[in-house]
Amino acid sequence: MKARVHVTLKNGVLDPQGKAVHHALGGLGFAGVKDVRQGKFIELELDGTDVEKARADVRDMCEKLLANTVIENYDVEIVA
Repeated sequence: MKARVHVTLKNGVLDPQGKAVHHALGGLGFAGVKDVRQGKFIELELDGTDVEKARADVRDMCEKLLANTVIENYDVEIVA
């Protein structure tokens, strides 16, 4: 099974990469973009068939390594 993890900065945390992308898009003529927030997408290939165990394991991975929970949120999706 696969786990998909989306990591994004929490509201209120400055996002200099997002600002740079926003500025570049404006320079390319995409004037309708109001704001850009950049994040990470992580896909994990997992052994086993227990979806709830996989979800718990991936959340533990996020808490310990994949996300900086002080400034980032994460969302876990399990695809069986």
